[in-house]
Amino acid sequence: MAEEFTIKSTAIEDKINQLLPSQGVFQPGVDFSASTMVIPIVDLTETAEGSLLRQDLQTAFSHNTATVFNVTNTTTTVLTTTGYWRLIGSFGMFKGGSKCEAQIILNDGTTDKIVFGTTVDTGGTQYNSAVSTPFDLIFRLDAGDSLKIKATTDADVVGSAKQIADLSGNLTTS
Repeated sequence: MAEEFTIKSTAIEDKINQLLPSQGVFQPGVDFSASTMVIPIVDLTETAEGSLLRQDLQTAFSHNTATVFNVTNTTTTVLTTTGYWRLIGSFGMFKGGSKCEAQIILNDGTTDKIVFGTTVDTGGTQYNSAVSTPFDLIFRLDAGDSLKIKATTDADVVGSAKQIADLSGNLTTS
């Protein structure tokens, strides 16, 4: 037989008020109670959302979902479709006689914002050396936004992009 008892904990009351604001706050004279009866809880959230994969597996690349890019000595628009995107790859740079840059740029149709990048300067005596910088980033593209990759002379940006969710947060399954 189950046994009932009263719990007096402001920490638990505060958490319930935070998680369930529509239920109202604890009123004076109202007690939070518990039972020794075991009630199993089954979490069907992932299935109800239409996904049977763990979240990290939903960001995995496949041959059909990868948008690949290899940019050298130019600026290229890689993505224009709205949603959340995972971008992986690396900047490769050769330190020769000129300054080289590699950048990932978000554009809203008029203004560029460099959100990730690296530069190898010409100064010093370390000529003819190579630098590699890996990246694994998540981006949100709204309507009218684009993601561009810029690589100057002696710079190379190679990688892949995969849409992981639409703007509403619905995860892509393919």
